[in-house]
Amino acid sequence: MAIATTDPRTGQVLTTFDELTDDQLEDRLARAAAAADSYRLTTHEQRAGWLRSAADILDKRTEEVAELMTLEMGKTKKASVAEIGKCAAVLRYYADNAAGFLADEEVDAASVNASKAYAHYLPIGVVLAIMPWNFPLWQAMRFAAPALAAGNVGLLKHASNVPQTALFMEELFRDAGFPDDAFQTLLIGSGKVDAVLRDDRVAAATLTGSEAAGVAVARTAGEVLKKVVLELGGSDPFVVMPSADLAAAAKVATTSRCQNNGQSCISAKRFIVHTDVYDEFVELFAKEMAALVVGDPMEDGTDVGPLANEQGREDVEALVKDAVDKGATVLVGGERPDRDGWWFPPTLVADVTEEMDMYLEEVFGPVAQVHRATDIEDAVRIANVTRFGLGSNAWTNDPEEQAVFVRDLAAGQTFINGMVASFPALPFGGVKASGHGRELAAHGIREFTNIKTVWVGK
Repeated sequence: MAIATTDPRTGQVLTTFDELTDDQLEDRLARAAAAADSYRLTTHEQRAGWLRSAADILDKRTEEVAELMTLEMGKTKKASVAEIGKCAAVLRYYADNAAGFLADEEVDAASVNASKAYAHYLPIGVVLAIMPWNFPLWQAMRFAAPALAAGNVGLLKHASNVPQTALFMEELFRDAGFPDDAFQTLLIGSGKVDAVLRDDRVAAATLTGSEAAGVAVARTAGEVLKKVVLELGGSDPFVVMPSADLAAAAKVATTSRCQNNGQSCISAKRFIVHTDVYDEFVELFAKEMAALVVGDPMEDGTDVGPLANEQGREDVEALVKDAVDKGATVLVGGERPDRDGWWFPPTLVADVTEEMDMYLEEVFGPVAQVHRATDIEDAVRIANVTRFGLGSNAWTNDPEEQAVFVRDLAAGQTFINGMVASFPALPFGGVKASGHGRELAAHGIREFTNIKTVWVGK
């Protein structure tokens, strides 16, 4: 894929960028390694000041950066504005909390025959981040904020269709006062990632992306014995039980499925509804989906814009066609409009069976599928049938049912009576084919540290 900004509304290429040459890439790796040697010696107070400065810059440049993000990947401008606010929040969160998260943890010295013993957190050096386009600032920031707060140096290999957002991130941290080369953007294609990860100067990597990309990075990391954190795909269940507030559940279901134009790993994708309330919920859900406004993502009244790229639209369309060909019923949407760009409407599909590709595959667009469950055991079975395990939603006001879902849904996150979302203060990640490791909270900042045991004799 060319490194370029292409307007998803029209399919028109607006700006192209040259990939770094081998010599340029070597120069950046050398600079990152040199920066790591000195940056690790900075204090928590210094890093906190730079993080807060970066947040302040985001506050001042919100409109400009929001328009850039929308132009590059098609999310609504109001969604871009919200994303930037979230990035500023995570920067301030780690500015406030990193020192506490990484404080020495003392143990009973007498129990280990010492005068003092504790766990000490140290940065590990240069961390490579391989990031996707769907939340072009937030997903890179939820790596960058804790990594920089811990004293690590960051290298960002962003998706090739959001190069200007990627370059902005390097500019942001430089303008915020971070030392030279503490954070660099690498404009390279996927073909050069393997060599960068194998380079001895790179200590670890984090990837948010497809299952195939995660397998490739994990394979290389295993061969060179480097730590990786992987946040991969999701086909999140959204279970609705008879005690739920159906009207509220239908509204949240629509928001979850169609946020970011349906291109979110943690959006609900499979809606599993108890048979006693199936018909009522589906009717409410269909009305909410049909009411969404599809249009120019720069306009305030738009709910859903275009998909980010042509291949993504083709993948979504193929999954819907396969389901229809095998007997599924389209209740809302289902066909691309006759216009330039990569549009696909909010779509609701019923009568989905195991023979259909979308039953097990992640649909990365505004397409919801509904399933009927006979009871809570059947709902959990359907929810857990996929190889993914990122997020999960359950709507019930029965405390016993809530406990069952928390215990039995195979996912890194379970949200009861609400929409799965990421928060700086909560760990984020998945199980099964959705990856391993955690981002955010205390867990995220500690992923890329050397947890050193210190023992002092009597």
